[in-house]
Amino acid sequence: MGEEDCCATQLIDGDGVFNVAGLDAFMKKAKVADCGLSYAVVAVMGPQSSGKSTLLNHLFRTNFREMDAYRGRSQTTKGIWIAKCVGIDPCTIAMDLEGTDGRERGEDDTAFEKQSALFALAIADVVLINMWCHDIGREQAANKPLLKTVFQVMMRLFSPRKTTLLFVIRDKTRTPLENLEPILREDIQKIWDAVRKPEAHKDTPLSEFFNVEVTALSSYEDKEEKFKEEVAQLRQRFYHSISPGGLAGDRCNVVPASGFSFSAQQIWKIIRENKDLDLPAHKVMVATVRCEEIANEMLSHLLSDEGWLALEEAVQLGPVQGFGKKLSSIIDAYLSRYDMEAIYFDEGVRNAKRKQLESKALDHVFPAYTTMLGHLRAKAVENFKTKLEQSLKSGEGFAASVRTGIQSSMLEFDQGSADAAVQQANWDASKVREKLRRDVDAHAVSVQSEEISGIMTNSEEQLAKALAEPMESLLEAGGKDTWLSIRKLLKRETEAAISEFLAAISGFELDQESVDRMEQNLRDYARKVVEKKAREEAGKILIRMKDRFSTVFSHDNDSLPRVWTGKEDIRAITKDARSASLKLLSDIAAIRLDEKPDQIENVLQSSLLDGTVAVTSSRNKSREASADPLAASSWEEVSPSDTLITPVQCKSLWRQFQAETEYTVTQAISAQEAYKQSNNWLPPPWAILAMIVLGFNEFMLLLKNPFYLMVIFVAYLLGKALWVQMDIAGEFRHGALPGLLSISSKFLPTVMNLLKRLAEEAQGHAASGGTETQNPSATSQAFRNQTPRPDPATGSINPASSVSSVGSSDGDSEYSTTNLTQRRRTITPEAELS
Repeated sequence: MGEEDCCATQLIDGDGVFNVAGLDAFMKKAKVADCGLSYAVVAVMGPQSSGKSTLLNHLFRTNFREMDAYRGRSQTTKGIWIAKCVGIDPCTIAMDLEGTDGRERGEDDTAFEKQSALFALAIADVVLINMWCHDIGREQAANKPLLKTVFQVMMRLFSPRKTTLLFVIRDKTRTPLENLEPILREDIQKIWDAVRKPEAHKDTPLSEFFNVEVTALSSYEDKEEKFKEEVAQLRQRFYHSISPGGLAGDRCNVVPASGFSFSAQQIWKIIRENKDLDLPAHKVMVATVRCEEIANEMLSHLLSDEGWLALEEAVQLGPVQGFGKKLSSIIDAYLSRYDMEAIYFDEGVRNAKRKQLESKALDHVFPAYTTMLGHLRAKAVENFKTKLEQSLKSGEGFAASVRTGIQSSMLEFDQGSADAAVQQANWDASKVREKLRRDVDAHAVSVQSEEISGIMTNSEEQLAKALAEPMESLLEAGGKDTWLSIRKLLKRETEAAISEFLAAISGFELDQESVDRMEQNLRDYARKVVEKKAREEAGKILIRMKDRFSTVFSHDNDSLPRVWTGKEDIRAITKDARSASLKLLSDIAAIRLDEKPDQIENVLQSSLLDGTVAVTSSRNKSREASADPLAASSWEEVSPSDTLITPVQCKSLWRQFQAETEYTVTQAISAQEAYKQSNNWLPPPWAILAMIVLGFNEFMLLLKNPFYLMVIFVAYLLGKALWVQMDIAGEFRHGALPGLLSISSKFLPTVMNLLKRLAEEAQGHAASGGTETQNPSATSQAFRNQTPRPDPATGSINPASSVSSVGSSDGDSEYSTTNLTQRRRTITPEAELS
């Protein structure tokens, strides 16, 4: 077979240097690491130039270097070489050791011999001891130092592994093997007994440490064909050597093939340091290192796994369906691969490293798991918000909606967390679940506060609207029991608002304490609305008082405007108007919501209306000031918080009110006097009597001559027309001198206008014939309509009410003579003018 088949490599050179790179290359090229426990190691020991390499090359088809007999007998193999046995099942590694008793190292340099022998016993399952046939039975044979070396180094193993010693007798003679084997075994036993042993193994038989096998081979140089034939038979014994009954069938403490390289390095290191070799501890150490390497390799593969990277990327964007199952499958795959590669190592170490691998893998994927739970929590919260909003829009009760929403959200999260659970981990999602519950509870409380606040605000707005305008009307009206009506209004509207509010919040299922507190808040708000409105009205009290005074003073009991004819008692009317205004002031002076009696109205009535506040002499001012009940900053039996207008302010307001209403009273008195003057046109009775007595003759003359009577009548009509057109009564209303000046400026234009009208009427009468005489009643009615009416406020005649008017346009004057013409055609002028 070619070199490439057996992969011969020097493992340890002559100086004892371990070829780590060469061993790793050999393990990789020969594919030993994939064999698990299904491999065997065969080592050969023997004197130098005893044909060890030749035996291995023929037995296992390796290509170890052999001695050239033509060059003489010298050292061929230096150090330790290994090669893969070709064609042997299971995988078998042949190890060729440097020969013993060589002249190159000298008689005293046996350290390497012992070290290599111990190394072979610690690693090999079968040790071939190559010896010459003629040395059997001899006391000083070359094999005895070798056997002593083997047995001595065996004692350095704390727990020696049972090794098969296969003695290969070279160049056998005619003596049958059956006769040679007992002698050889006897020699071996003597050597074993002579070796010093630890106290623990003092009486331990050789069979507990070694399986001794003996075989013989013919001379390679003399009987080559026979030699090859016997070697081929021996080769068959190495097939299935590790199976029960095989050469190494009862071996123990086998290092898995993947750890062979590291194990060999560590064993040689300990041997070189001349330390006792603890094979069980070494096995654990090898298992620890190798399992650690496998675990790290699996973890590295897991972290670079495409499935895991895709899953990690997907979970960053949102929840992933089947997250736990997918992740568990990925982790389980690499744990299974670890189990397969580490199955042959020490169980305790293997399991410990597996747990470490699992823990590291879970630690690495845990952030993705927490991210997944975060998505589930966020999704559950959003779904809760959406469902709660929909439930509230559909009219479902708030508390019932919250319960349903929380139950649905928690169930959704539980299902999602169960789906995200990783099979290999025992992670607890309770903290995230608690956080979800806190989130939904906080949102529910927030929505509840917002909803209740909205309901409260709506109730307050309705209550304010229901109280403000009626209260303003009550305070403005100033009735007998204003505050009693306000209290009734407050109670009625408050109870209605509270009833509506309680019905609106019934679905929230609040505790009674909270309900009572909100109900009290609504009552307090209603009271504040009343108090605020009262304070606003207090700021406008002077305007209200003047309006009330004007209303009462200028209208009668039927609410009709007063006409100052001279018959009205202005003093009594003024007192009534001021009393009504004072009633407004007393009502607004203090807030009376607690039904406590007070004397504000009586004090104001007696102090202001009855004249106590009237102007007094200077010598009485100090005495009256001390007795004035309004000279105070507070009302008796009224708390300062309920006081709107203090007594001093009431006094000041009343003075201002009197000053601002005095002009109205003065105007009424003036109008009354003017009315009297305008309606008193008859002369005194004595003058009438004198006129009758002194004008009797003239009266009789008129009766005797009707022409004079007609002239007088026409003159009367003309005078009446001038009176109406010039509004003489109105002109004199503002005084005699202004009236004379105004009349003098209007007299001539009015006369000219009147004459012009008479001329036009005469021409029109001539053209139309007697048309106007056909309907005297209509003409009389038209004159009535043109007759001026007296002004109800002043008693004077308003010139604008007459059809006849004085107008000017571009300096022209026009006078209507309709009334005068009609008077000439009718018989009843006196009745119309009266």
